[in-house]
Amino acid sequence: MTANDAIHVRGLRLWAHVGVLEQERRDGQWFSLDISLWTDLSSAAAADDLAGSMDYSLAIRSLQALAREIRCLTIEHFSDRVLDRLEQLYGAVPMRLTLSKCAAPVPGFDGVVAVERARHGAP
Repeated sequence: MTANDAIHVRGLRLWAHVGVLEQERRDGQWFSLDISLWTDLSSAAAADDLAGSMDYSLAIRSLQALAREIRCLTIEHFSDRVLDRLEQLYGAVPMRLTLSKCAAPVPGFDGVVAVERARHGAP
C-alpha cells in the first residue's frame, strides 16, 4: 500500500436518532460524516477499473441506511457502528472518521461537536 493512497468521502449528511436527550432520539437530527479509507489505488488508476478500488457508493448507501435504523445515546456509539459497517464492506483496512453533530442542543452554543475515530493503523 502506498501511504498516500486513500479514498475520502466528506460532508455526508445523515439524519439519525442519536442523542442523550429523549427529544434527540425521538425527533432525530442532522449529522455530518467524513470518512477516509486507505488502500492501494495503483491498479485502479492504471487499469481505469473500479474492481481495483473501493466502491464508495456502497459505503454511502450503507451508512445512509444505518443512520435511518440507529437509535442510541452517544455519537461515540454511532461512530463505532459506522466503523463496524465500513469493516463489513471493505475488511480491516486503515480507516478514520469524523462524525459531527450539526446542532448540539446546548443553550448559547452555535458550533459543532464531533468525534474522531480510527481503526487498523489509519494515519
